[in-house]
Amino acid sequence: MSNIVAIVGRPNVGKSTLFNRLTGTKIAITDPTSGVTRDRNYGKSNWNGKEFSVIDTGGYMQGGDDDFQEEICQQVVLAIEEADVILFLVDTKEGLTGMDEEIAQLLRRSKKKVLLVANKVDTYEKSLTTPEFYSLGLGEIYSISAANGSGTGELLDELVKDFLTEETFIDEDAELPHLAVVGRPNVGKSSFINMITGQERNIVKDLAGTTRDSINTRYNLFGFDFIIVDTAGLRRKNAVKGNIEFYSTMRAIRSIETSDVCIVIVDATEDFSAQDLNIFSLCERNHKGIVLVVNKWDKVAKETNTMKQYEARIREKIAPFTDVPIVFTSVINKQRIFKVLEEARKVFENRKKQIPTSRLNEDLLPVVKEQNPPPEYKGKRIKIKYITQLKTAYPQFVFYCNLPQYVKQDYIRFIENRIRKLYDFNGVPVTVYFREK
Repeated sequence: MSNIVAIVGRPNVGKSTLFNRLTGTKIAITDPTSGVTRDRNYGKSNWNGKEFSVIDTGGYMQGGDDDFQEEICQQVVLAIEEADVILFLVDTKEGLTGMDEEIAQLLRRSKKKVLLVANKVDTYEKSLTTPEFYSLGLGEIYSISAANGSGTGELLDELVKDFLTEETFIDEDAELPHLAVVGRPNVGKSSFINMITGQERNIVKDLAGTTRDSINTRYNLFGFDFIIVDTAGLRRKNAVKGNIEFYSTMRAIRSIETSDVCIVIVDATEDFSAQDLNIFSLCERNHKGIVLVVNKWDKVAKETNTMKQYEARIREKIAPFTDVPIVFTSVINKQRIFKVLEEARKVFENRKKQIPTSRLNEDLLPVVKEQNPPPEYKGKRIKIKYITQLKTAYPQFVFYCNLPQYVKQDYIRFIENRIRKLYDFNGVPVTVYFREK
């Protein structure tokens, strides 16, 4: 599912503050100094059961004296092109400016859904200044305070109105599995695809950044049938220099969101890096099936337990979600290439697996009622009465109980692990909810 929201506006109108509020994080730096946000921030949000990605862009300002300003403006334009919905922030404290009018003109040309958001409305007096923004010709104004959250509920209701739910996505998506090949630049993504297809479909060079766009290839050989997507290498945000790389990064993120399984390729000649972990976590946060591929294994000097030790280091770093297949490959030597596809097919089947409600209750109720019930909280006993799996694109389970607010994260993790052990969800993030019956 791909629902992408871009937050745009001139400098210092509160874009990063809104980004942090929507994503529930403090990733974006917020400061009264204009131009603080230069690198793009990407996050996930959820409203009324509809998930979407949020992009925080730099302040759009033509003719500034910042050396990065021209590049920032061009990247804002690219973000507008890629987004499904645009949140255009204006500042009620400073009022309507010529730069606001210039951005509004740009947005009208985009033909995208635009929500005009008047920020910093934290008092009744400030709300009286919002009507002047109707002159921008963008329709209804949503008055909010990104700092304290007031007004964001109504904004989010309108924002997600036309977004796909997971259920809609299942109905509309083809049955054919979609595999996204992702990783840092120059780890062998294009070489891997060329090898399994037997074609020089994608350009391969010993140079980071050769792949700029996401390339779809149908693969129907040796009993496999799927769409495989080669993506641009995902760098750290502060290493994304230039508009082409920014565009490629957005396309790679969209490919992850629209995939079923992500084949995450890492370089065996280097340690499992922080950026490898970021990419793995991005796939996990999007609830995608994951196969980890350690490529260039032919270049590693080996001893008796080299593979086991390398695998142990990876699992330690990706904890707590360690239940993923790890395959060591050499694309050059065609070593274990088809093992990757076999694992990806298994993970795809695991991701769409549905456990009957009767079986869930038969298997798990004795565990949560008798063997390992939730710990009591201040003398209050948590009683779980019923368990079911939601009809969604990835495994989600609901445990109905009397006091869901007292169930701790450690116990939720215990339940997730038990579900994995009982039903084999290898390679797939599992989500567990506790709700009041």
